[in-house]
This record gives sequence, C-alpha cells and structure tokens, in this order.
Amino acid sequence: MNLKKFGLTLLSAATLAACGSVTQTANSSSSAGSEDSDAINIGGDFGLTGSASAYGSYINDGATLAFKEINEAGGIDGKEINYVVTDNKSNVQESANEATRLLAEENLSVLLASDIAASTEAAIQPAENAQVPMIIPSATVDDLTLDSQGNVFDYVFQIAFQISNQTEALGRFADEKGWSTAAVLQDNSSDYGQNLASQFEEDYSGDVVIKESFLSGDTDFSSILNNVKAQNPDVLFIAGYYPEGGAIVKQAREMGIDAAILGPNGLGNDEFINLAGAENVTDFYYATIFVTGEYGSDAANEFAERYRAEFDTEPDLFSAGGYDAARLAADAIDRAGSTDPQAIRDALEETQDFEGVTGNISFDEDHSPVMDSFVVGYTEGEISSVEAVTAE
Repeated sequence: MNLKKFGLTLLSAATLAACGSVTQTANSSSSAGSEDSDAINIGGDFGLTGSASAYGSYINDGATLAFKEINEAGGIDGKEINYVVTDNKSNVQESANEATRLLAEENLSVLLASDIAASTEAAIQPAENAQVPMIIPSATVDDLTLDSQGNVFDYVFQIAFQISNQTEALGRFADEKGWSTAAVLQDNSSDYGQNLASQFEEDYSGDVVIKESFLSGDTDFSSILNNVKAQNPDVLFIAGYYPEGGAIVKQAREMGIDAAILGPNGLGNDEFINLAGAENVTDFYYATIFVTGEYGSDAANEFAERYRAEFDTEPDLFSAGGYDAARLAADAIDRAGSTDPQAIRDALEETQDFEGVTGNISFDEDHSPVMDSFVVGYTEGEISSVEAVTAE
C-alpha cells in the first residue's frame, strides 16, 4: 500500500463540555417510548467531565448533531427525538447508576453508552435488565457484547473500532515498514491497555525486545523510558489512553528516543497532541476508522463540514462514532416501524451495510462490527499520511 500526503488539519478531539447531571437536547414532550407518545426518548450515558471527557464530550456532540438534523428533517414518522444525556463523570459506578436511572425514569427506546471500556461495561447489565437496546459508539475492547460465559448479550451492539482490528492494522503497518524490533508500554490499570498490548504482540511479526507497564494517572515515565532507550527499538507501541500517552511521547522525545511510535484510537485526539507537544508528534501513527478529505467518504466529508459549522472545531473519531450511533439508532427505529425496544433490537440485529461516516456498518453474529480501517501518520502534530487497511 502506498502512503500519500493527507493535506488536512489534525483530526481533532474536543473542547471539553461540562453540564449538569441530565441535559435535554431536543425539543419534545416529557414522555416517550410508547406507540401513542409524540416523541421518542433516546438516552446518552457519557463522561462529559472527568478523565474521559475528551472522548465522552465529543461522542455526545456527534450524537447531538445527528438528532438535531433528524428532528429538523421531520423526525421519525413525524415524531421528534428527545435526547436525554447524563454525565457519568468518567466514573464506572456513576455510569452504572446513571444508566439504571435513565432506563428507569426516561422510558427509553435506545441507550447510547459509553466512552471508555470500563464505563461501557458498567452500563451493559442495566440495559440488559431493562431489555432496552444499547449501542456502544466508542469502547473498543473485544467481546464487550459477550457475557462471562461467551454468550451474546441480547440488547448490546458495538459499532466501535475493536482492539483486534486496531492491532492487526498496526502490526501489518509495522511489518511493512520493516520495523523488526518493538517496545511495548502497557497501561496495566485497564482492560483496554492490557488487551491492546497482548493483541499487538500476536499481530506483530517482529521481536518485542522490552515490555513495560504504567498505571492510569502516572506522570513520570523516566524509569521505563530509560529501559526502552537502552534497548533501542525500531518502534514503540503505547497501549493506553491519551493522558498518559501524551506524556510518554513528550518525555520519550525529550530523552532522545527517536523510534517510530504507534498508538491505538485512544491517542487520536487533540488533547494527546497538546500533552505531547506538536513538535514531538513526528513519526507517530495511530489506527482509526474515520478520516476526511482525500481519503474520506462523501458521508464523512459532508459530516465534517456540518460539524465544523455547529461546533467550530474539527470532528474526530469519537464525535463521528457518536454521530453514527445516533443515526443507527434512528434508522433501527424507522426500520422497526415502532418505538418498542424489542422491535428496535431485532432491527439492529439485522443491520447490514448501514452507511455511516465511519464507514459501512454491519453486525456479525456477536453484535460486533465488521469495518475497514486507516493508519494515520503525523509530522510535527499535523497529519502527513494515511494508509487504508482492509479488514481480514
């Protein structure tokens, strides 16, 4: 595959949104979810504040834009969508509590939840208990749609870019670049980091010469980076989220580590660039399913234009995921011809080739997505290359 110049500004993440515990973002009556109601209630459970807010706030912005557009176009069968979003404060227990409360109090037809894996997992059982379909726009851990016995959850559907898709793309990319030795830095406090690290080791054909761990909230990485520097790897893979990832890149470059750096979708936002320093984000590559411009679909580019007009900032993977989750929810309601959660669940299960801004979305037998991807490269904090990777 040939790398080409990608002449656009950075796929940005977000200005952080702060709001109260529940915000109504569409005009409607106060009740919904029944056939004789004049509105359709859809809930959102995201971290609008706290450590995951650079994800949750942008997912929410994407969903808000989608529902606004749908309502302005006449709603679904003449009914407006009443989008009721709650701030789980990037806290796992709050995510479970808020999902439970929304499902009990708001008569939802669909729940969108959440951002990072832990908060998403916390919302699953409340949705299953309430028998209301839940769409996962962002969390990427494989098997999120399966219970501990490996059975498919009845009401949970994942459209996010799974970890195995990301590591396959990054492993193949590293192999094609001829990087034969790698260092792996793993966030040992999250399933996301641990799963990324172990899966990358399977998908990368070179030698992992060193593997180091860190924890969420760590700020000084000098010790593990000194160990990495001593091994002089060709490439460094950061298996974690942007707060630690940004600091790692900054400190690595300042220590003179000039290896190429790979990252997952969790590093694909402006907060990562800000933390790392744009001058340090060179020879850096991350996996994504959303690009605009030359490599973007018409749907992605048109969405980006509308998003910029609405929020005065660039959309990123997370805002695109929120937009797609919202539109898919509306599409399933329309196909079901009903606001009944069971009918909507059945329609979601039958989804094939839904045209999203992140690509065409289909579900496999596990309610997981089948999607192509991209590896996006940066030079001094600006996108400089994009390579398409076809799903296998």
